[in-house]
Amino acid sequence: MKLNFGIGEEWKNLKIFQKLSDDERTIVFYAENKASMNHFRTLSTELTEVKGLKICYVTSVKNDKILSSNNEKILSFFIGDGIARTKFFIELKAKILIMDMPDLNSFHIKRSKVFSVHYIYIFHSMFSIHSYLRKGAIDSYDTIFCVGKHHVNEILETEKIYNLKPKKLVEYGFGRLDTLLNEKNEINQNNLEKNLVIMTPTYGKDNFLEICGIEIINILLDSNFKVLLRPHFRIFQETPELINKIKKTFQDHKNFRLEDGIISKEDFHSSKCLISDWSGISMEYAFVFERPVIYIDVPQKIMNNEMEKIPLIPLEVSIREKIGYVINPKKLNDIPKILTEVDDKSRTEEIRQIRSETVFNIGTSTKVGSEYIVKILNS
Repeated sequence: MKLNFGIGEEWKNLKIFQKLSDDERTIVFYAENKASMNHFRTLSTELTEVKGLKICYVTSVKNDKILSSNNEKILSFFIGDGIARTKFFIELKAKILIMDMPDLNSFHIKRSKVFSVHYIYIFHSMFSIHSYLRKGAIDSYDTIFCVGKHHVNEILETEKIYNLKPKKLVEYGFGRLDTLLNEKNEINQNNLEKNLVIMTPTYGKDNFLEICGIEIINILLDSNFKVLLRPHFRIFQETPELINKIKKTFQDHKNFRLEDGIISKEDFHSSKCLISDWSGISMEYAFVFERPVIYIDVPQKIMNNEMEKIPLIPLEVSIREKIGYVINPKKLNDIPKILTEVDDKSRTEEIRQIRSETVFNIGTSTKVGSEYIVKILNS
């Protein structure tokens, strides 16, 4: 359903949404940012095209592509990220709300005050919950679609330690990984150039872009690699002076690009390697291409100040050296040599094994998720 934008469009869209019938508001997806669709796409497609169900897609992204969709089974609404969004959550009437946004009920985004909504959380990263999420980040959800057994174990342990009400834990998988694996099979790898290196720093004061990013870019360009830099969206918000410095330094270099949105599938699948620090996309990359990534060894980003209470090693720590090269920021000149080795198949089988042990239902996660949703609807 297409919507017209203008002054107060968030409130107009909210009003239209609230006037829908109960049947039209049965299943609702909420997208906080551009990346949300990456984690919703396969599930929403399964629900609408395979199960034949109607869904609502509510987004805070003004230029979200879903808003121009002609799919009659998807009703889309832009509500921004201000007061209209707050009101949307508080007054929500729906059977199910599906989100990849943590911290429900912790800050200004609350559970509905007027209706018994069933809240489902989908992870936007395969990382461990007690390290990359804040304490209590998913405690207010009813159901968690777990990526793998590490999430099940971590949630059960958290519920035990903090004496929390048990949540329904679904052995789901990771829809984003399924999408990327399908894309890999569809794209003709022989027609793509292989000299592109993707850099994906995560946000936080110790991210590698702040510590040594410019130096890495220079090393790669001097070694005749093409560079695609895609910082976490919060880096653009929190350190615009750094972004401006990078633009000024490299904007005229033909082999450098700065991406402020989502990496295109052509770039992702034609790249030679990915360089990161503690970004979740690093694990996706290793699992899709079955080859190691490069980790710049900066301090781990810890979101939970009580992480040590959960006696489990975070997944991103335990498999870090198995799926990647960990590089000291003082030895960045080693990177070009490593890039000549990443296509070596010697670590392929180990990465495949780790992937199979880490992720539930590879290739079939959406069937599991959609069947669970239908079960909730019929209960």
